Amino acid sequence: MKKSYLWLLGIVLVIVLGALGLHQVNSQQTKSATITVGSMGSDYAIWQHIAKSAEAKKLGLKIKVKQVTDGVQLNKATAEGSIDVNAFQSWTYYVAFNKQSKSSKLAALGTTYMEPMGIYSKKYQKVKDIPDGATIAVADNPSQQARGLVLLQKAGLIKLKKNFDVALGSINDIASNPKKLKFKQIDDTTGPRVLHTVDAVLISNTVALEGHLHVLSDSIYHEAVDQSTKANINILATAKKNKNNENYKKLVTLYHEKSIQKYIKDKYYGTKVNVAKPLSYIEK
Repeated sequence: MKKSYLWLLGIVLVIVLGALGLHQVNSQQTKSATITVGSMGSDYAIWQHIAKSAEAKKLGLKIKVKQVTDGVQLNKATAEGSIDVNAFQSWTYYVAFNKQSKSSKLAALGTTYMEPMGIYSKKYQKVKDIPDGATIAVADNPSQQARGLVLLQKAGLIKLKKNFDVALGSINDIASNPKKLKFKQIDDTTGPRVLHTVDAVLISNTVALEGHLHVLSDSIYHEAVDQSTKANINILATAKKNKNNENYKKLVTLYHEKSIQKYIKDKYYGTKVNVAKPLSYIEK
């Protein structure tokens, strides 16, 4: 009986020690695991800088940055897990994706910045100069088109329906168009290239920067950064199942580090306005 008892105790000890060892290995792997951040355009350049920064090392984060040129595909890759976190989209773009995606859902980790969308024109210096029957180029993707239409309304060019969806609203939701403007739907990344072919173009700041345009000086009208545009704040997003991942949340803290913000401000001329707010600020 005594030998059997000792033998059984020995087996239990082996199992317990093995489990503890496995837990330690898993913990080490979790700490040292590389986080793949998917991004595009100027955000890709920012995250390349962040990945190499001393601040990332201080937080114990190993970051690999992957460039993806299509926002929908980047969101799908994130929701499916081949990308851990993505850094490129506004809150409205994120909401639109989740509304349209039946199975693959995303979760927001935190806010990053807000950059104004602008109305650009090579023909006219002021919004009031845009004539009747002018052609305005707007994005063909839902969130950017909706955002652009809200901007046109603020500029006094159109009026939208009262129940306009700021994430998925379209040109079909225009209630009043006194100037009888015509709308040309374009790939939102081509805005600077079509600037010479239409009367005015709505261009997001990331795309404008790539086209060597500065929203604060080159646009004829642009968004204000205030409560009315909070839905256009950019976020970091991950797959819904990873929304409580502590290392992923550290990326939000990392983005707002003073030295990182100085780099962004200097490189992008203050057009990416830092927004260090809780998600509840946008969700209200």
